[in-house]
Amino acid sequence: MHEALDTTTPGGRLIFHVFAALAEFIRELIVAGTEEGLVAARARGKVGGRPTIVNEDLIGAARDMLPNPENSVTTISKVLGVSVGTLYNHVPDLKELRHSTDKQTDARQRHALAALLALWFKLILSCGSWCRDTSP
Repeated sequence: MHEALDTTTPGGRLIFHVFAALAEFIRELIVAGTEEGLVAARARGKVGGRPTIVNEDLIGAARDMLPNPENSVTTISKVLGVSVGTLYNHVPDLKELRHSTDKQTDARQRHALAALLALWFKLILSCGSWCRDTSP
């Protein structure tokens, strides 16, 4: 549209609203046509979108690798050839699985540290006066 549309006058506002109503009507026709086309394509067995590379074997491999605390999600995704986001999308309980294995690892580490400290204290307590005496 190249002519000036004066929306301060009643006639200008009317034309503006008519154009807006026409634009909205055309948009709704386009949306309805698109929806009808998608429904018809689905009825013919066509599926839109990018093809997925994820299958049950890949998900199973990811689940098998996850309990090992040495395998990070990034490492697992690189080994399997998918992105980290793909793993999180297709293994919905990935966060919970990783969190539970992290808790188990933390518990093992705390237990090992407690055992090491107990051994250290036992060594210090069993050490006689010769441990504390620094004179020659």
